[in-house]
Amino acid sequence: MKTAPLLAISASITALSLALAAPAYAQPSNAAATEAKAQSDDFHGTEDIVVTAPFVERLDILSGTSAISGEVLAEKTRAQLGDILTSLPGVSATSFSPGASRPVLRGYQGNRVAVLTDGIGNIDASNTSADHAVTIDTLTVERIEVLRGPAVLLFGGQAVGGAVNALDKRIPRSIPDEDFHIDALAGYGSAARDWSGGASIDMPITDRVIVHLDGSYRNSDDLRTGGYILSPNLRAEMLDFAGEEASEGHLEEATEARDLADQRGRIPNSAVKSWTAGVGIAFIDDNGNLGVSYSIYDTNYGIPARPGASHAHAHADEEHAEDEEHVEGEAPVTIGLRQYRVDFRGEVNLGDGLFEKLRLRAGYADYTHTEFEGDEVGTVFNSQGIEARAEFVQNDRNGWRGASGVQYQTRDFEAIGAEAFVPPNITQQFGMFTLQEYTKGNLDAEVALRFDTADLRADTLGLTRSFNNISAAFGLGYHIGELKIGANISRTGRAPAVEELSSNGPHIATQAYEIGDPDLKSERAWNGELYARYETPGTAFSATLYTNRFDNFIYEAETGDSEDDLPVFQYFQNDAKVWGVEFQASTRLASFGSSNLSVDGVADYTRAKISSGGGDVPRIPPLRLLGGLKLTNARFDLRGEVEFSDDQTKTAVFETPTDGFTLVNASATWRPFGRDRNIALIASANNIFDVTARRAASFTKDFVPLTGRDFRVTARVSF
Repeated sequence: MKTAPLLAISASITALSLALAAPAYAQPSNAAATEAKAQSDDFHGTEDIVVTAPFVERLDILSGTSAISGEVLAEKTRAQLGDILTSLPGVSATSFSPGASRPVLRGYQGNRVAVLTDGIGNIDASNTSADHAVTIDTLTVERIEVLRGPAVLLFGGQAVGGAVNALDKRIPRSIPDEDFHIDALAGYGSAARDWSGGASIDMPITDRVIVHLDGSYRNSDDLRTGGYILSPNLRAEMLDFAGEEASEGHLEEATEARDLADQRGRIPNSAVKSWTAGVGIAFIDDNGNLGVSYSIYDTNYGIPARPGASHAHAHADEEHAEDEEHVEGEAPVTIGLRQYRVDFRGEVNLGDGLFEKLRLRAGYADYTHTEFEGDEVGTVFNSQGIEARAEFVQNDRNGWRGASGVQYQTRDFEAIGAEAFVPPNITQQFGMFTLQEYTKGNLDAEVALRFDTADLRADTLGLTRSFNNISAAFGLGYHIGELKIGANISRTGRAPAVEELSSNGPHIATQAYEIGDPDLKSERAWNGELYARYETPGTAFSATLYTNRFDNFIYEAETGDSEDDLPVFQYFQNDAKVWGVEFQASTRLASFGSSNLSVDGVADYTRAKISSGGGDVPRIPPLRLLGGLKLTNARFDLRGEVEFSDDQTKTAVFETPTDGFTLVNASATWRPFGRDRNIALIASANNIFDVTARRAASFTKDFVPLTGRDFRVTARVSF
């Protein structure tokens, strides 16, 4: 399994090397030029949003796009991708623990959100369970984009919520003018005593060959939170339990329960330690480019314990010949994860015919994560996977442009151990897609079509399932001066994942007993959007109303039962309705010489219900409002913001409600040599009033609150 993907990538590299003709000095890409300008997370941060995922570069006709880069990305950088993007409209996070947090888009998580590295999947296991870390190095990534709309079909019909694309420089896109180029980032956060640093260097070897090296390190302690660690509901349960134990004369147990209910400050077993390393080389000239990289992602992080959760399992006693049942759960659960990854990217310029260029992208990953119970190995998860895609990009002819291609994915997965709740399985997926855009005067049109086939096998269960899905999207937009209004409609299909089909057993990291359904059908949805966007040099806004109507919606919900002393979470399927709104705006209030004072705001809301009296969809973010005031000039930025999150009382059966919260944050950025020198010192104070906050989208919200008061200092250098 490990050698075949490497041979495939090697063969692709050889083939493209022969296709590339010789010399000429490399031209820097539009994407690189735009990134150099982008210093904010506003959707209007540059005159044109340039989507740098490897397909048609200027696809902001109908697709809602947000991005963060530069100093804003440096200030927001955390251990996991999900916790970086929450200031963007429609974005929340799973926040399972400081070491595992994935983006939530429009209330969707897991397989309904595509998380990409430079246009292809992470080839990790983060989409299969909330306790699994996202294997993206947040300290060396250059830019993160959130993509929505018809263009998302380029990455798969399953991404109803959208796609998150993280861009790094491991395979360089351009040759720097200098002998070497260095980017570095270092920071400290007080709430988790979090020390972090990352750096990269790009060195031209010739006028057409460039080498890249990067590495990062992070070491954080247990996270400090603002108030009680347990939610009010869970505290009440523990205090009731303490009273019962005391009345029965179990004074030690009663004291332990009271201590747990009254625990404040640091969340036990929430520390994170990680490091990464990467090396890449690229050949770039006027006829195209070719590059390959190798990287390692290594992390160890704690899983905070669910109070009262324990599980019984067969345990070999050295003094007895037979297995006995022992109650476990006292030892802290930690996860040790490592991924080795090889990436390939190539591009051939095809001239002035129908197609402008051929783009190739491939990646192979060998992934292992181990769930430890104290010092003992609990379950080991091994995965080897490959993803590859090829795209023909069309020349722009009379307002018509587009891209068409194929995509292939395979994953060989196994779980080893007494608590391997998922059987060994192999997944293979193949897709064909096209995206076409047309502009005529003030009218824009976009159409996308995709066919996906998925084959899933779990031989130990005798389970073999095949799924075919066709997805299509159509959109229209109309310009009225600086205002643009439009609508998108799509029909998408998603095959169930192996974990949704075949889970059956205790999962120590999620501290739940998980049960799948082998008879699940493909999930299909009708999706619609109405939007309005306005942009002038001083003012911009974007408003979107969206709705999704699902046939056979797949969701995981608590049943109220227990198995092996763990709560049972089971996968169900029913029709569902989802709708929501997103709003983002900013305007310049005043100018003082070279300084500008501006105000900005974000609002989003999602409502999701299961049909036929099935109640509310679990773990949906509530209404969120965020407003900020910012003063900027060439040498410094000052910003203050307030974020309000409403109560979430529209919950699934057995799901606890989530109290609302208000966070007040402030930051200051100083550029001692001006904006053009790319040297910045950033100081920020987050959650200044030390409030207790919990994300409704999190499985662990009742015992893993968000960060308390946190003072951070960050230095960013690029030269």
